[in-house]
Amino acid sequence: MGARCEQAVGLAFEGFCRGAPEVAVDVEALDVEIDREELETDALILRILALRQPVADDLRLLATALRLVTDLERIGDEAVNISERTAPDNGDARQLVSAPLASMASTALDMLHRALDAFVRWDATDASQVLACDDAVDALCATTIAAMTAHMSEHPGDVPAGLRVIRVAKDLERIADHATNVAEEVIFMVRADDVRHGRWQPAGATLVARAS
Repeated sequence: MGARCEQAVGLAFEGFCRGAPEVAVDVEALDVEIDREELETDALILRILALRQPVADDLRLLATALRLVTDLERIGDEAVNISERTAPDNGDARQLVSAPLASMASTALDMLHRALDAFVRWDATDASQVLACDDAVDALCATTIAAMTAHMSEHPGDVPAGLRVIRVAKDLERIADHATNVAEEVIFMVRADDVRHGRWQPAGATLVARAS
């Protein structure tokens, strides 16, 4: 599922940048497979819980997997959204913010890849580093939206294209949020530490707070 999600997001964003709406067919096909694998994984986990009654690390692994597949399924949905917002011509809108959009896509995909790799390796340290990247994606999203808002106010003819760009930026921001969720789930799996809802702090933050 993780590999399909990475492929779907990369393909959808590349199609958006090239103005190639035909990629939607391939992205939707990947999403169908992601949905199927979510259902199969859920069924398998519930069967294991019923028959094996796992505890400790095994139980945390299964609980993490149940939440993780939901985030992956939603990432597949976001990839479909990006492909559906692809048009052959986006005027000057897409080119105006091509750099921050590309940086958002690259960072979001890197976060997803590293979070999944941390899951496979039971690596809470690398998962924590993924959490530190989310603010950068949020900032790029805000920059993109501000630039598009200003551009649309001066070029009314570009409003449809500008709105598509804004929606794609929000899709990428949500993909980064789901990657963050995966990283949080890995930390819980490895350390039994719930760091959701802002309870995570970057290294050294606790020491700084105490010193002040």
